[in-house]
Amino acid sequence: MKRVLKTVLMSGLVMTAGAPSIAASGERLSAAQPLVITDAMIFDATGRDAYKGTVIIRDGRIAAVGSDIAVPAGMKRIDAQGEALLPGFFDVHTHWSPAGKPGTLPQIASAYIRKGITTVNDFHQQPEAFAPKRAWLETLAAPHVNFVARMSTPGGHGADWADVHTTKWVASPLSARREVDALQPYKPDYIKAFTDGWRYGMSPEESSMNFETLDALTDEAHKNGERVLSHTVTVERGVLAARAGVDVIAHSLQDRAIDDASVQAIRQDGTFYAPTLAIYEPRELLEKPSGDLTEEDRQRLRKWEFAQNNLRKLYAAGVPVALGTDAGIGHAVHGESSLHEMELMVEAGLSPKAALLAGTANSAMALGLLDDRGTIEPGKRADIVLLAGRPWENISDIRKVERVFVDGRPVVAPGLPLPAANEAEYLPPLPAVDLVDDFERSDGRSTLDTLRLADMDGGVERSAVVTNLVPRKEGGQALLLTAHMSPDDDAEGGVLIPLSRGSVQPMEAGDHAGIRFELKGEGTYSLVVNTLHGQWVAQVEGKPEWTSVQVPFSALESARSGRFAPETWTGKDLTEIGVIAHRPAGASAWAEIDNVGFYR
Repeated sequence: MKRVLKTVLMSGLVMTAGAPSIAASGERLSAAQPLVITDAMIFDATGRDAYKGTVIIRDGRIAAVGSDIAVPAGMKRIDAQGEALLPGFFDVHTHWSPAGKPGTLPQIASAYIRKGITTVNDFHQQPEAFAPKRAWLETLAAPHVNFVARMSTPGGHGADWADVHTTKWVASPLSARREVDALQPYKPDYIKAFTDGWRYGMSPEESSMNFETLDALTDEAHKNGERVLSHTVTVERGVLAARAGVDVIAHSLQDRAIDDASVQAIRQDGTFYAPTLAIYEPRELLEKPSGDLTEEDRQRLRKWEFAQNNLRKLYAAGVPVALGTDAGIGHAVHGESSLHEMELMVEAGLSPKAALLAGTANSAMALGLLDDRGTIEPGKRADIVLLAGRPWENISDIRKVERVFVDGRPVVAPGLPLPAANEAEYLPPLPAVDLVDDFERSDGRSTLDTLRLADMDGGVERSAVVTNLVPRKEGGQALLLTAHMSPDDDAEGGVLIPLSRGSVQPMEAGDHAGIRFELKGEGTYSLVVNTLHGQWVAQVEGKPEWTSVQVPFSALESARSGRFAPETWTGKDLTEIGVIAHRPAGASAWAEIDNVGFYR
């Protein structure tokens, strides 16, 4: 059994097991000033009851804490006047997705710090986006964000909407080890394994990850110092995840009432449990008359009851509970959902103190960060929250946030505005270039040094897309795109070229007239231009011989309806250019593409 050393913290009981310290990537803003907070009711998350005391902060860390600390002269002082002082809260399961609420990185960061959440795991980004987003976050008032690489089975949950550069596809111990190693240049903070194909019980089981693959995945991740969180939603798969050495079960086990043997198996393996109740809470159904409930409604309510009862039983047995929400998906709002998760834990039967420990020290332990943060102790990072009330008595007092400090720096305080960078929705755009990709590089990267992505329809039975570089008679190379279409009536397959690493920084093409490329193929293809605010397309015809294609921006049409439909073309926020083939179910398509760029 491969196990990362853990610390188990229950309400009032602390057992330390030497979790490794993981430092932050660097300073984000100006250095923190020495500070003393006096007359606070300190809930230090060590298991000790709250007490009145003083905290001294130097160099972004807690220098001293206690009830009999002498206040140094000349330091900036905050008189807490009996308000509650707690460690900053955690959320170990979020998605910083454009579909979330809010849906842009600076606004998501602001939403978390305003609620006192100072450490967050983001499960949503492709590894190519890790470095540029880390750099972006350093310019903001933001929580510490851990970027989590995703791994799933071919066609499984998480792979059913993404290509292999976005979610790694694995189905054997060999592929699991190789793909974990392939992720290392991106320096993932953690790895998420989509292990359960049950998909919340709302559709047939898809393709769960077998034990041998998951066991190898966790073993290889642990060798690289990375913990593994798993998408696991059934009792049987929860036990399998624990046996395979998964560190955190990152959803509720909700297909049935958990039995004693399963509880003991999870407890004995030291696995943490982050039930993400906030994403499952059937708010509208709980108020709906029983006579109006559909069978699907009743199924959701049954799963909700299982989720609550299983959490209560696992906690009572000594399984350490961490806090995650799945925020950014469905109705789970960033920041707000993290606080509500603690309220839902109390509704499920945990004490307010236990919920606070789940949101602080337990989550720090689950991530291997307890030596660095998660409690208010000397030497720890000064990620702290000052709030009104007594949340260890009334959990909803967590909403009365007054001040928030990240690395000892105030980020939320009366009269303190957020930095201007927190108000922008995206990074300043890059200027458009004449040549985006001439396909002369042999490493899968464009002329802009971006990693090309396969585009295909979603689902388990996806279209198969293969790209290769082929020589041209005229000299040089072109990209050969081949696709075998899925059984879907809306099957598609193609290639996308990001205009910046991870498609993070947009490109502005206002001084250009349109997009040009060379095409050889048969049938109709879609030129796709993805932007931060939606997708634009134009139809082009392929011919058996090479043809030079020019598409003016005025010929592009908005491709999607609803929330993500752009109203007008601006040319200011382009992220990707692609060529996509749409063909009948089961058909095949091919095209050769070269010299993609903008023209004036």
